[in-house]
Amino acid sequence: MSQASHTHTAPAKLVIASRESALAMWQAEHIRDRLRALYPETEVSILGMTTQGDRILDVTLSKIGGKGLFVKELETALEEGRADIAVHSLKDVPMHLPDGFILACIGEREDPRDAFVSNHHANLEALPAGSVVGTSSLRRESQLRARFPHLVIQPLRGNVQTRLRKLDEGQYAAIILAAAGLKRLGLGDRIRALISSDESLPAVGQGALGIECRADRADLVQALAPLHHADTAACVLAERAMSRRLAGSCQVPLGGFVEVVDGQLRMRGFVATPDGSRVLRAEQAGSKDAPEALGNAVADALLAQGAGEILAALND
Repeated sequence: MSQASHTHTAPAKLVIASRESALAMWQAEHIRDRLRALYPETEVSILGMTTQGDRILDVTLSKIGGKGLFVKELETALEEGRADIAVHSLKDVPMHLPDGFILACIGEREDPRDAFVSNHHANLEALPAGSVVGTSSLRRESQLRARFPHLVIQPLRGNVQTRLRKLDEGQYAAIILAAAGLKRLGLGDRIRALISSDESLPAVGQGALGIECRADRADLVQALAPLHHADTAACVLAERAMSRRLAGSCQVPLGGFVEVVDGQLRMRGFVATPDGSRVLRAEQAGSKDAPEALGNAVADALLAQGAGEILAALND
């Protein structure tokens, strides 16, 4: 990569649009530092912004329009030329980008698993009946309810620090967070147990960073090429294709996770009812060269099992 980077050029100035949460800023600073190392001549700065998703904290995301609330303001900054690129957690990026925008680059994935965080219990299995577990995700909630019907699942919003504070105040016996965010923030020591992908299938794109820009900025796509991680991109493109085919959003308890195994993509997907009473699963392998075809095939396998009925009932 380092040799290739000499053939890449970057604009004299680059502005990164980012949410102002600690995790979003870590991600933006990480990309800023990588770009500065690649292009010492380029002035790279960060434009911090508060999005609607950050402002509305008393309602679950699925009720107020989903994850797009975290990217809309950033896209406006790109559109108006106030910023060149936006750095996102890929799991927050809607499956359909607005016209005129592209994902220019997908960075290497951090740990994609869910993390069990608790001050008094070693893992999910150790929680006594009636324990309150906090999560903001219908995907996690449905899988928890299916496996641990004796636990009480309650919503948990806010940034990582806010969620940890609510746990420390005793509002929850345990909370479930993405391992990637905790590790990136240097909070890996808060993880009591990592939940295997067999027990809690991750969210589409979980742990990966996506860099968005305007579709007419071919110069940026070229400049960002050294940060692009082909295997991660193949995995998350398959996951996003599955979610798109299933019309996945915050309102839908679904997960999709792809790993590279022996040079091939191995994909698992699920769709569930929010109470976990019905969980449909599918698994297939496919080529790294056709990730979207694999994602669509797994989606079709879930639809053949009746995923459409679950999704229709949720959208009523």
